[in-house]
Amino acid sequence: MRRYAKPIVVADDLNLLRGQTTGVVTLPRHLDWSGAADYDLDSPGRMVDLYRTVLIEATKPDDLHALLDRAVLTGLWPSIWLPPELRRAWEQRFPELRRAASEAPAA
Repeated sequence: MRRYAKPIVVADDLNLLRGQTTGVVTLPRHLDWSGAADYDLDSPGRMVDLYRTVLIEATKPDDLHALLDRAVLTGLWPSIWLPPELRRAWEQRFPELRRAASEAPAA
């Protein structure tokens, strides 16, 4: 039996990631249909949830560019859970993310 494979979307350039870094963000329905689409970015746990959701559910690079921030992504990268194939695609395109993960202190 063949599994449905969701397409992997990666940003065009990390410098294009200029999303909001404070306050509340409401994700569009195509990214979060859970009914809890409001993310308070001043809460570290909700920030991680938003980044994981956007990275996994993005359907086009514009989703990533509008909702993620380069500095926040780089800081969260070592500790955020992502499907291995998604993490690999991002790290192949942006080796600096791989370095950030390898330089993070062990938990």
